[in-house]
Amino acid sequence: MAKIAIVGGSGLEKLIEEKDVIEIETKYGKPPAITVGTINGSEISFVSRHGPKHEVPPHKVNYRALIMALKDLGVERIIATNAVGAINKEYVPGDIAVPIDIMDFTRTRQATFYDSGPVTHVDVTAPYCQSLRKILIKSAKNLVARVWTDSVMVCTEGPRFETPAEIRMFGLLGGDLVGMTSAPEVFLAREAGLCYASIAFVSNKAAGMQNQISQREVEEVASKTAPAIRSILSRSIQMMSNMEPCHCRERSPRG
Repeated sequence: MAKIAIVGGSGLEKLIEEKDVIEIETKYGKPPAITVGTINGSEISFVSRHGPKHEVPPHKVNYRALIMALKDLGVERIIATNAVGAINKEYVPGDIAVPIDIMDFTRTRQATFYDSGPVTHVDVTAPYCQSLRKILIKSAKNLVARVWTDSVMVCTEGPRFETPAEIRMFGLLGGDLVGMTSAPEVFLAREAGLCYASIAFVSNKAAGMQNQISQREVEEVASKTAPAIRSILSRSIQMMSNMEPCHCRERSPRG
């Protein structure tokens, strides 16, 4: 089965050739259908975290089922795509970012596979796979003009956008980007021993930094950015056969 997976929005499955659709049940429930096929000869799994009709809001995504289904299928590396708002004043809509760290401000999500004993703590000093990040950064810089490589992602509960006061707080704490889907996805991937990195595109300035935020604006920027995202993904997958060794599979539990 495919060792590489893409987790993102609907439309990216158009990259995949010779595709099949798999329905899979896990001990944590059933995630959206997974598309399996090839991109430039490489076997790939793809799942749209919000469902095929974009019907599942971010706080209702079954992140545990999604990550476990990919692991059960033999996936070892995940590239996530995220639409984000810009907290950092230097970032503008259309920019690409490869996050290096994350702050989790979600509240109601099932965020771990370790719900029972023995008590287990997993190291997230580097939440995003450093080797996979290098590939995404190299691919992006060869294809787009503005790429941010040391961004701190802030993940909020959603589905509402953040308030201006919240955005000011996140900025004071060191956040550069804000989105609604990175957590607990990145942490669950680490608990499962999977390489995980994100390619994020800035769809809007965050609350208080422009007059208002509309879903239509986000969708318009996403549509314009989609060809670049698809090219970055395709190029990165080609490069992954020569990916440097990493330590993502070496979970460091202590209890």
